[in-house]
Parts: sequence; C-alpha cells; structure tokens
Amino acid sequence: MSYKKRVYAVLLSICLLAGVFGVGKSGMQMKTEQEEAQQENFLRRKKDTLRLWYTDESLTDYLNAAVVAYNEQNDIRVEAVLVDDSEYVEAVNEASLGRSERPGPDLYLITNDCLEKAYLAGLATEITHHDMFRVDEYENSGAEAAVTYDGKVAAYPFYYEACALLYNKSYLEDYARLQLEAEADQAAGEAAQAEADEGNVEEEASGEEALHEFSEEEIAERVWECLPDTIAELEEFADSYNAPEQVEAVFKWDVSDILYNYSFAGDHLIVGGENGDNPDRIDIYNLETLQCLTTFQNLNQFFSIETRDVDYESVMQDFLDGKIVFTVAGTEAVNRMAQAKEDGSFAYEYGFYSMPDMTEELKSRSLSITTCVAINGYTEFKEQANDFAWFLINDWTNGLKLQESTGKMPVYGFPEHDENYTFIGSYHESMPIPKMMTTGNFWVQMEIAFTNIWEGGDVNALLKGLSEQIMSQVTGEEYTEEYIELPVEEVLEEEAFTEE
Repeated sequence: MSYKKRVYAVLLSICLLAGVFGVGKSGMQMKTEQEEAQQENFLRRKKDTLRLWYTDESLTDYLNAAVVAYNEQNDIRVEAVLVDDSEYVEAVNEASLGRSERPGPDLYLITNDCLEKAYLAGLATEITHHDMFRVDEYENSGAEAAVTYDGKVAAYPFYYEACALLYNKSYLEDYARLQLEAEADQAAGEAAQAEADEGNVEEEASGEEALHEFSEEEIAERVWECLPDTIAELEEFADSYNAPEQVEAVFKWDVSDILYNYSFAGDHLIVGGENGDNPDRIDIYNLETLQCLTTFQNLNQFFSIETRDVDYESVMQDFLDGKIVFTVAGTEAVNRMAQAKEDGSFAYEYGFYSMPDMTEELKSRSLSITTCVAINGYTEFKEQANDFAWFLINDWTNGLKLQESTGKMPVYGFPEHDENYTFIGSYHESMPIPKMMTTGNFWVQMEIAFTNIWEGGDVNALLKGLSEQIMSQVTGEEYTEEYIELPVEEVLEEEAFTEE
C-alpha cells in the first residue's frame, strides 16, 4: 500500500476508533471492563498456539519460514495470519474482545503511527526487552523514537521506510573524468607557457592535446566531491553539467508524495517532539521551516516538475532508462536497483547518498515509517509473544533474507552494503511519523500544502494556515499564529530568482 493510501486508511480507522475507545486514558479503563470477554475469547483457541497478524502479503513466505524455524525450536506453536488492512486496528480490537469469529492475535505487525491508539486501547503493551536500545548493537535513535510512547517502549522495531538520494554513478564518473582532463590540460598549458616565457621551448608543439590517464581512485574521489551536500551544490552541478542526449532531467523526484518531500521542510518542523507523542511539542510555523519551504518552492523554477505528471513509479522508471541523474528513492530501491543491474534493465552504475541539506545552516531531515511488532495487551501469553517477537527481529532477522525476499529494509541485521549504510544513517537521524491521533490528518494537510507551495502558492500563508489548523485541533480552541516576516535579503533573493 502506498504511503498516501495508508494515511487515508489510518484517518478512517481513527474516526471509527474514536467512538469505540475515546481519545485518552479511557481506553486503558476499557481493558479492565472487558477483561472477562477477552478471557473467554482467548480460551476458545488451543493453549499452545500464538497467532501473529499481518497485512502485507509480500511478507507471507518470509514469516512462514520464520514460524517454521521457531516452531522447530520451541514447544509453543506460532501461526502467521494474513488479514485485510482496512480498519486493521479496529479488527484487532474486535477480535481481542471476542466480537469476531476469529481469535484475536497475540502479537501483530503495525506501523508506528498507529501505536498511540493501539496502546490506549490496551492492544499494545510495554515490551519485555524495553532496555534493548541501551545496548550498542541495538542503539538507533530513529527506531527508539518510532516505538516509544508515553515513555514506554511499546513495540519491537521490525523494518522501515526512509529516503536517500539515488544517483547515476556512470554519469558522474564521465563528468569527473572530463573535469580531471580539463584541469590536467589547463595545468599542462600553464606549464608550457611558463617554459616559453623562460625561453626553454626547444621544439614546436604538435597541436595535439596530451592524453591523460586517471586511476579509478582519482575518479572515485572526484565523484565523491561532486555529490551534493546542499541544494546549492546540486544547482551548481546542474548549471555546469553537459548532459548526454538521453538525459531529460538532472534532478527529478515524486513531488506529490510527502514521504519523498518531507526532508525539504528541514529539521525544525516538529510534530509531537522526538517520539511523536507529545502534544505540547508542536512547532510547524517558524522562521527556519519557512526558509526551507521557500527554498523548496524555488526548486520548481530550477528543475520544473509538474506534480500531476509524476509519481514514484514513473520517476523510478525514468531513472532506470537513464533519463535522470539524481532522484529521491525509498528503501525499496535497494532491491529494485540490484535486480535491474543483474537482469540488464539498467545499463549503468548507480549509488545512494544522504539527502542534501537545504543550506549549510538549514539541515534536512527525512521522514521515516517503522513497521513494528506489537504485543497484544489482551493475550495470556505475553512472555511467549515477546520471545517470538524478539526472535523475529533479532535471531531470525538475518536482514539479507528479509531484504532479498520482500524488499523491506530491516532495522537490525541489515546487509553490509554501502547503500544500506546510507539508508540506516538516514533512518537513524530521521523524524519518525508521529503517533498522535489528534494530528492524524497532519500528513494529508502537509502533502496538500507541499503541492500548493510547489505550484507557486504563498509559502507564508500556507504554512501559517496549516499550523493554525493543527494547533486548533490539539488545543480544542481556535488558534492564531503570530505572522513571521522573512528577512528582507531573502525576499529580494527570492524575487531575483523568480525573475531569472
């Protein structure tokens, strides 16, 4: 399911759950009131069976293999059950309370943005290995923030989605070689002129330029220098790059999806604090975010991408066809690019790099979505459920298996390849998608704001309006932001950029 569809599904689920759970601690009370029904429900099934629910069919073979491996080593039996992902959390709740024909899950896969409603409804509980992030092997800021709610580690991080810059390495190697040759020719010319000035010229030049040989190390070093650390460096590259005929765009990405756009908002946009669960830590309308989104809007003047003409799949296909030098790719691109290279559908070399900052002062920060393993608070087998969950993300993970068979990027046990280190670095520093139900529509509204900004809308008014809408939802009363003026020099630069 695409990120956009998942957002709408989550919003629908929130609306349905609001009437069942309420938004607050009342969900915890309901657990006690319905304990008897829960006990009856779980007694209906065999005592020696754990049920794992999941919604992504691409995980079936992987999970079944993990179940078989676990069952061979343990007395308790585990079953992996594929269920419909529509109204998923509500289905977990109904089954757990005995209101469904099928028994409820003892543990289940869930994205981290749903953890608040699951936890408050008693459908997620603090995990046994809640100190895991204090061990060097499992230390990961992105993962810890993603699965922490109200100070409790409420699930096990399994796999994640994040973004990185994907580039055509062959094009950059050609560009690096031309740069090195130009520099060598210039140096040779200057040396010859110096000799001539000293009267040391013994014979006439042949008129032919000297051929230069460069080592792979020299070319690789120059390619590394060409990779952009800021948006300005990316624009400088685009200005100086003499693109081959087949290249249609230096930089192109899906500008309609918040997952691939979010890093352009920078790291000053805060929704729920570091763990995404604190309604007192919301800061959407601020000078730094305003500056970042103004820079983002200016990119349309430079790279000219129509939102209605692109989506992630079309952009990735253009990259595979050699029509793009740089793009923003998700974790699935690791498998896709490796397969394309192997079957010959991608005729070049490629690489992944961290997302460029907006400026040297304004840092970028990608959005991440973590799929976790939650332990159902209603299960009688918490110890066994925790044991299998730990096995799944730790002992069995063997990241290479998960990535190769499903395309999912595991939080732990990832293969030791450069592209995976790029993504795990992005994930480590990412902003996990928040868990708060009161801001559940923020991502839809943010995506709309990004589209309007990209298409030339008033950045200040759009960001201010978005903040006021979200803050009104959180506070329960009308909220008005104090207007922020951009520094005069930035306004002038923006106007000059637009005129060009």
